[in-house]
Amino acid sequence: MNFFKNKIVYVFLFAVGNIFFSAAQNFKASDPIPVNETVKKGILPNGMTYYIYPTTVNKNTASYYIIQNVGSILENDQQKGLAHFLEHMAFNGTKNFEGKGILNTLQKQGAVFGKNINAYTSTDETVYNLDNIPSKDGSVVDTCLLVLHDWSNFLSLTDEEIDAERGVITEEWRTRQNAGQRIYNQLSPFYYNNCLYAERAPIGDMDIVKNFQYKALRDFYKDWYRPDLQAIAIVGDIDAKEIEAKIKKLFADIPAPKNPKKRFEIAIPENSTPTFKLALDKEVSSTGITYMIRHTAEKPTTTFEDLEKEVQRRIAFSLINNRLSEMAQKQECSFKKAQISYQRYSRLNDVFYLSVSPKPNEQAAAFTAVMNEWERACKFGFSDGEIERAVIENSSRYENYLEKINEISHKSVIGMIKSDYLKHEPISDPKAEFEMVKVILNNLDSTILQKKINEVYVADNRVVTVTGVETEDNLTQDQAFDIIKKAENNSNLQPYVDTFVNKSLMDGVDLKTGKIVSEKKTTEIDATTYVLSNGVKVHYKFADKNKNDVKLKAESFGGISLYNPKDYPSVSRATNLAMMSGIGSLSSNDLDKVLKGNTANASVDIDNLTESVSASANVKDIETMMQLVYLRFMKPRFDEDKFALLKQRMENGLKNKENDIRSKMGDSLTYAVYGKNNPKIRIMDQQYIDDLSFDKIKSVYQDRFSDIANFEFYIVGDVTPDVLKPLLEKYIASIARIERKENFKDNTVDWASDKIDKDIFIEMGTPKSSVRIRYQNDYSFSQKNKIIASFLGDILKLRFTESLREKEGGTYGAHVDSGLSKLPKPQVWLSIFFDCDANKVEQLLPIVYQEMDKIKNGEIVKEDLEKTRANFLKSRADNKNFNSYSMDQTYLFFKNKYNIDDPKNYENIVNAITEKDIQDFANSFLNKAKSYEVVYKPLL
Repeated sequence: MNFFKNKIVYVFLFAVGNIFFSAAQNFKASDPIPVNETVKKGILPNGMTYYIYPTTVNKNTASYYIIQNVGSILENDQQKGLAHFLEHMAFNGTKNFEGKGILNTLQKQGAVFGKNINAYTSTDETVYNLDNIPSKDGSVVDTCLLVLHDWSNFLSLTDEEIDAERGVITEEWRTRQNAGQRIYNQLSPFYYNNCLYAERAPIGDMDIVKNFQYKALRDFYKDWYRPDLQAIAIVGDIDAKEIEAKIKKLFADIPAPKNPKKRFEIAIPENSTPTFKLALDKEVSSTGITYMIRHTAEKPTTTFEDLEKEVQRRIAFSLINNRLSEMAQKQECSFKKAQISYQRYSRLNDVFYLSVSPKPNEQAAAFTAVMNEWERACKFGFSDGEIERAVIENSSRYENYLEKINEISHKSVIGMIKSDYLKHEPISDPKAEFEMVKVILNNLDSTILQKKINEVYVADNRVVTVTGVETEDNLTQDQAFDIIKKAENNSNLQPYVDTFVNKSLMDGVDLKTGKIVSEKKTTEIDATTYVLSNGVKVHYKFADKNKNDVKLKAESFGGISLYNPKDYPSVSRATNLAMMSGIGSLSSNDLDKVLKGNTANASVDIDNLTESVSASANVKDIETMMQLVYLRFMKPRFDEDKFALLKQRMENGLKNKENDIRSKMGDSLTYAVYGKNNPKIRIMDQQYIDDLSFDKIKSVYQDRFSDIANFEFYIVGDVTPDVLKPLLEKYIASIARIERKENFKDNTVDWASDKIDKDIFIEMGTPKSSVRIRYQNDYSFSQKNKIIASFLGDILKLRFTESLREKEGGTYGAHVDSGLSKLPKPQVWLSIFFDCDANKVEQLLPIVYQEMDKIKNGEIVKEDLEKTRANFLKSRADNKNFNSYSMDQTYLFFKNKYNIDDPKNYENIVNAITEKDIQDFANSFLNKAKSYEVVYKPLL
């Protein structure tokens, strides 16, 4: 059933009014779910499994994975962290790729480490990936298969490379040691009832990581990296028969293990007495409650009976979560959000999982409210209207999935393959499974759904955990168990009342249809511009790289820049309130229900320089999309109750803000760069919230979206002119105009100084230093300069990876961002950020500037330039596979007057960039730029 688990879709419906399928087949409980024949699966003589899935969703590329049925759960007490350490070592030398050979080889093909080349380790699996690598050069395909081959059985694991990686992993641990991780460390013994899972976090024990003997790592590799615990998967634009032949030949030399260790699995121990744990951390700023009931894992979904149980259960839980979501939209609700689910938890255990995010100091009330809602569903079930809407919603998703089955992403396919290999969940045939689902839906009713949720709510194996805040009234064990008991015995509960009355989106709307007064072809990009009777220009381009997909963008200059800083809170929240309030005659909750099963959506935004509308839909729902766009302009809603809720949410976010280290760092950086009392800079504080005005929000929105003639529209997708044009006349041409000319203002805020160098000391739960460096200056805008600016950032990232990470072991990774923007005035920037050991920061900072000086001096590694060039060209070729590229082409052509598809505007520039270009740019930019270096250090 994996094909649809990954999409969370399970049903398809032809008739909405009655859940009835006259042509439904009859299935026996034991009938198997047919397997998807597109996936070719086999097992080699040495026990290795392979999967091959041909697809052209990304033309001329393929993805290569090796899935290891091996994780940190297999470590002994002296190996904690070695499963993860071994993952790192896979990139540090193999039989056929010495040192950084894998990275160097694939980066020349345009792949990027961390994006296209990566891996992860969990408790039960380790997965390596090479994503979207060019597949039409046979030698590149052979190289990728050889990498998988070496990862399987031929890691070098040299003493030198092991020692070099110890620091990198220590810094990865340091980067990840935030309040959330420390809370999890306190709670995991309760989640897992003190079994081995609680002791085998993949990152491991840093004392072991820093000091283990080389043999310990090699022993782990020898014991567990073996073909009977490995699967390889190749997905992409490939010849399946050719790939299969290559696999059989190349992987034949990997020996089958002799007397292998048993790959054991851990079941979480049973407990009849409920357990409870409150976890605290000084850096926690918001609370959370979880209530879990562990179960023995169910067998894989392979038969009609299994599928029936899964579909029924998932629909039931979705209905409960719809109720909880609707409750959270009310100001008086005691929780910010809540969710209840039943899911796989570990290899041998499933879990009923209830989670609550209470509002400050309302933990008991929030837990009570969610428990009562759960019990309401258990006792009374669901209304016909709820069930019908859920079926319609999931039906639409299923239908859309089948329509776009040839566009399933590589990662989605890999997800199904992983479930098949690791969890024995077969990859089903979607059309055949659909026949089974029709029968399931034909028999669906509230009694069945009610039974499914009651089945998983049992008395044993219960645990409640609370993430608390030291200054709040945190939920106690007695309170938690008393709330559960009272909810289970609450005789005052009444059935859920479904008050929704279905309406049309356009109820009460008097459309005054307009006309298309002219149309003009632009042959350069094969687009058409329609001018409407209300003055709107609509730039349209047909694109069917994504079938049935249509996207709309409308934009006008102005935005926040036209307002005074005192009004910034209201201006920046205007579209938030409008989206929260609904549209036309419909509240936000009613709008959600009206749109169940519809793919159309439309959102609004007010940015610094622009106001905009974004919308999308499948072709069958394009009229609904147009209606939503019309209503966002002509019939916005502003609900005072939602305004109160918006303010409440912001005020709740302020409470305990002083505990949140990220907020401290963000605010202190703002003060360092712009000064503490700069009137043009608004940070989130009580004054910001006090300056919010309902009337101002309403007037700002109405002002920004009052003149349709000031907007330009861009519509791109799989829609023909004969379908589109009548809809433009009916909906877009009918929007009112006032014919004003507006532009943005340059509201750039000056820094406090052109050179800022500041250390900021902060109390930290896990001591570390965080470095923030930025260079910025005015600069002449051109396509070449824009591309060179990005080249500079990518080359520096390669340098920092080699120097700061690999050579020094000083950081898990340095993030680099560089670019050139055109508006409000042409500016170039370079930003650098990394975490490190506080005791090493003064050692690492000079290296940052040395690498920049090398580039300014012309000491540019030619290989870095070629890797960057290859990545830019590969990324551009990949982007052309999707309709989004056509939208970018249309937008940039009419907005900025250039064609991104013309080689002279991109490929020719990228191919011609030299080391001298990078050097000259770095000098002209960096030598004149203003800069800041802000270093956060632990308060001792």
